[in-house]
Amino acid sequence: MKLFNSFNLSGLELSSRIVMAPLTRRRATNNNVPVNIMAEYYGQRASAGLIIAEGTSPSPNGVGYCNMPALCNKEQLNAWKPITKIVHDNGGKIFLQVMHAGRVGHMNNLPSGAKLFGPSAIAQLGDVATYNFGRQKYSVPVSMSLADIDNAVAEFANCSLLAVEAGFDGIEIHGAHGYLPNQFINQSSNFRTDAYGGSRYNRLRFLNRIIDSTIAKIGSNKVSLRISPFSYADLNENPIELRKLYLELVANLNPKKLAYLHLSHMGEAVSEKFVLWKEIRTLYSGVLMLCGDYTKEKAELAIQNGDADLIAFGRDYIANPDLVERLKNNWKLRERDKAFWYTNSAKGYSDYKDYSY
Repeated sequence: MKLFNSFNLSGLELSSRIVMAPLTRRRATNNNVPVNIMAEYYGQRASAGLIIAEGTSPSPNGVGYCNMPALCNKEQLNAWKPITKIVHDNGGKIFLQVMHAGRVGHMNNLPSGAKLFGPSAIAQLGDVATYNFGRQKYSVPVSMSLADIDNAVAEFANCSLLAVEAGFDGIEIHGAHGYLPNQFINQSSNFRTDAYGGSRYNRLRFLNRIIDSTIAKIGSNKVSLRISPFSYADLNENPIELRKLYLELVANLNPKKLAYLHLSHMGEAVSEKFVLWKEIRTLYSGVLMLCGDYTKEKAELAIQNGDADLIAFGRDYIANPDLVERLKNNWKLRERDKAFWYTNSAKGYSDYKDYSY
């Protein structure tokens, strides 16, 4: 089997091809500072070939969810250091997913003085939990000025630099699932008529600037990208146009030599999605990671068939910190309790034991 073989990721030696996908768990403080149980949680899962730490905002403007971690000041930087240290001490490798929520949030969840931004003043559909008012409809975002866009690009770059200082082995830009870069990509959320709207090239400009700015700060071997073509965030998009856009994006990624490209499957399993994945595999010359309800058998088949180099497992890591060992030995997986996915305590978070217990 190849799934459990070591893998060289841009000079970083991974113990297996199994990756822990980024999982939103919302355990940070109300000031978006990581807490001690997060170090315990990630340290327990260090046997993964690579951990991708949960979506973390590069800006006070990007923390649309309650208790979402951030990395944009000294206090947050210092709080992340014990987390990366315990993962490394336990033999693991860890990237940070840099995630700006953009319009996916509520003003009550943002620090004083922050703004809920989007490419256009179009609210996300649905509702979201808030600190003080229960569930509320998503706030209407402020349409970003050119100066706001420049600032956001700089914040991504600064966050990547802080991540390396905090001990992360690299970063993953979250360009998927309806967050800020994805909002610029989609015509249903981007009504701009300037250099960041309209054509495919323009709608990709914001994401491409983020990629280039982070590479300039920390090097391409430490920068990766997650995208989710045909996910739930793309429901209102023209499928023909969407396919062309993602193929254009991926073709332009090749010379950038990223650490990896991460394709995430969330939402309905539409045929267009997996056809595009095959096209991307043919087009993209770098390391490809796939994520989306994989079993051990399906993951091994994907690698054997050459469909992917790495496979990310998400929700199975919630209740199974020793997932690699469980898969390798065919040990039964523990069921995760959804009631504790987004609470503030260790229960249902860092209190899951290894199989031997």
